[in-house]
Amino acid sequence: MIVLVQSFELYKYILENNVYPREPSPLKEIRDVTTNHPTYFMSTAPDTAQLMGMLLKLLNAKKAIEIGVYTGYSLLLTALSIPRDAMIIGIDPDREAYEIGLPIFQKAGVEHKINFIESKALPVLDKLLQNQKENEGSFDFAFIDADKDNYLNYHGRLLKLVKVDGLIVFDNTLWGGTVVQPEEDVPGKRKESWTSFIVFNKSISRDQHEQNIRF
Repeated sequence: MIVLVQSFELYKYILENNVYPREPSPLKEIRDVTTNHPTYFMSTAPDTAQLMGMLLKLLNAKKAIEIGVYTGYSLLLTALSIPRDAMIIGIDPDREAYEIGLPIFQKAGVEHKINFIESKALPVLDKLLQNQKENEGSFDFAFIDADKDNYLNYHGRLLKLVKVDGLIVFDNTLWGGTVVQPEEDVPGKRKESWTSFIVFNKSISRDQHEQNIRF
C-alpha cells in the first residue's frame, strides 16, 4: 500500500512540475472538458501525449493516422505537433465524443489538418490498402488506442501503411501491469482483453522486421 501511495504521489509530482507547465492551452482545455465525461479515463494521459509530441517532431511527421479518437486529446496533440501542411486521419465510430473536442480544434486553428472518419477502423484501413500506390508506406506515424482485441489486426495493416523508419505507437499494451499476473488473478474489468494482450505482445516480440519497446 505504501508503494502504491508513493507511486501516485510521484506521478502527481511529475504531472504538476513537468507535464502541466508544458501543456499547450488547447490541450488543457480539452482535458478539462473531458473530465466531465463519464468515461473520462479513456483519454490519453498528458505525459504520454507529450512524449508522442516529441516523437512526431523528431520524425518530422507529415502524415499520421490515429485509431481511437475519443474526445480528441491525442488527435489535437498530433495536429499541434505536425507542420501546417501535414494531415492526420482520425478513426472512431463515436462522433458524439469527437464533437466534444471539435470546437477546441477549430479555435486552435488545426481543424484543416484533421480528417475525422466516423467508422470502425478495420474497414477504413482495408480501404486505404486497396489504393496501394497512394497509401502503402505513406504514413510516418500511427497511434492506436481503440478496441484492444483488434490490436494484432491493426498491427498487420499498419505495417503496410506506415513507411520504413516510421513509428507505430500502441497504448495500454501492459494492460495496467496485469500481463505479468496469472489469468485467475486478473481483475474482472481487465480480464476481457487480457488474453489478447498476451498474444499481441508475444507476436510483436518475435517479429524480426521491426524494433519495439514497451513501458
